[in-house]
Amino acid sequence: MSEMQRIFVSVPEHAVTQPLIYEMITQFGVVPNIRRVDVEDDRGWMILELRGTAQVRADSIAYLESQGCVVDDMTGDVLAG
Repeated sequence: MSEMQRIFVSVPEHAVTQPLIYEMITQFGVVPNIRRVDVEDDRGWMILELRGTAQVRADSIAYLESQGCVVDDMTGDVLAG
């Protein structure tokens, strides 16, 4: 079953220029919805909604973490706009 999970991702400087979302899609088949993003030269953050099976979402999050990102689960938080 495909479910949605909302996450907040802090991106470190060395990963800012990497195609993180592209890699998640091609490697794991997750369907991301980019809700918000802010990227600067030395850091960034993004709020994503991930759709896919629990395993696909877990693998995608593990990938982000392996790239040095910090991932926080936001499922259940209110996000306006």
